[in-house]
Amino acid sequence: MNSSNSITLNVLGGGGEVGASCFHLVLDGYHVVLDSGTHPKKDGIEALPEFRLLHRAPDALLVSHAHVDHCGSVPYLVRQFPALRIHSTLPTVRIMDRMLHNSVSVMELLARERGILEYPLYSHDDVNYAMGGVRGHNFEETFPLVEGGPVEISFHHAGHVLGSASILLKAPGHTLFYTGDICETDQELMAGYSLLNNVHVDTLIIESTHGSTDNSHVRPYPQEALRLGHAIAEVLHQGGSVLIPSFALGRTQEMLNIVARLQEEGVIPEAPVFASGLGRAIYEIYNRFERYLHPDATLRPLDQFGRIGNVWERSVVRDLLAEPGIIIATSGMMLENTPSAMIAQEMVKRTHHGIFFVGYVDHETLGYRLLHSEPGELLEFSLGAPPVEVKLRNIQRFYFSAHAPRTSLRSVIERLHPKNVVFVHGDPPALAWMKEHTANGYRTHVPMVGQSVVLEA
Repeated sequence: MNSSNSITLNVLGGGGEVGASCFHLVLDGYHVVLDSGTHPKKDGIEALPEFRLLHRAPDALLVSHAHVDHCGSVPYLVRQFPALRIHSTLPTVRIMDRMLHNSVSVMELLARERGILEYPLYSHDDVNYAMGGVRGHNFEETFPLVEGGPVEISFHHAGHVLGSASILLKAPGHTLFYTGDICETDQELMAGYSLLNNVHVDTLIIESTHGSTDNSHVRPYPQEALRLGHAIAEVLHQGGSVLIPSFALGRTQEMLNIVARLQEEGVIPEAPVFASGLGRAIYEIYNRFERYLHPDATLRPLDQFGRIGNVWERSVVRDLLAEPGIIIATSGMMLENTPSAMIAQEMVKRTHHGIFFVGYVDHETLGYRLLHSEPGELLEFSLGAPPVEVKLRNIQRFYFSAHAPRTSLRSVIERLHPKNVVFVHGDPPALAWMKEHTANGYRTHVPMVGQSVVLEA
């Protein structure tokens, strides 16, 4: 194959929006796909990337991390291209397996409850087949895209969740760096990202999640953890329970250990702490790959935290709330019919509990409506069930982001000083801010889904 200094980027998903991240690269005659996610706000086939734009089998799929907006369509893509080689970090292999099997179960449930005929998009057997073709790698390990070929790949610590990676591709005449989702902050368990040193980058594909967010008012991570601890303590002292809706991967493990540490330090009084199913399963993987966590992190034993039980049974929830306790449950944005929604459905009928959101809450979700509800407002927590009057007022948001703020994203661009900057994984205002304020002097691109960009070194 003849080498070239140009790369063609085809955006199959994640352009002009957050969701279904999927980027097809043609470099030096090879075809590579970065991530293969699903869209959290769409259903059925519409939740998938635009795979119809792939006219031949990719030489490889590189998965940055195991959140489903980055890996949720992997089995579907493998069903199209059964010989596809897939690469990720070692922890991501294990977590992705759990997340994808859970996705099948969720799709089966949605097929029954909402009548989405296209669900499930793939089966448990499809997941098993796809995972059989995944090869795990250590951070900083260099490996060829194709055996004997000139394109080299390496994964680099991104700090977002366990196993999350930025991806470096080196082809003759062109080096590309894809940030994936990155976090500069040292979290409770995860160390902040490791930026490349002494590497010339021609093209940078960078996430823009917080591009439109002014983070100057956000407290440092330890201060926000302490503020959360004081709020939890206040609820427990008045005999109530606290619900912390959390994403199964990353936020659940962080919150469990923040709460445990604050109990050890006496900030939060002794009370049982509970965690829901998928978050517990992923916690076990955190335990297996503890060496990937921050060197100073303390990962408590999973059996220190109680199981929540079948929250679709009202009696189980009432028993759970009978005594003061701390409940960390999915989903983080409190989608209808999820454990956090079923627990909140009972909590909002009283005034002595607390519901504390600790992550991103999309404005189209139940969590957002609850967070901004007025006293006496009626909300539907379970699809098809009668709405419930919201009496609870202690509903707050705390800021624990696992995405880099826009000031840090600007620093990444300045330090790498690439020729081309491609902004992805952001809503339109975030992408517009990033292009206007962070990339003066660079060739900048904000491609939408379905668009192609030719990038010259």
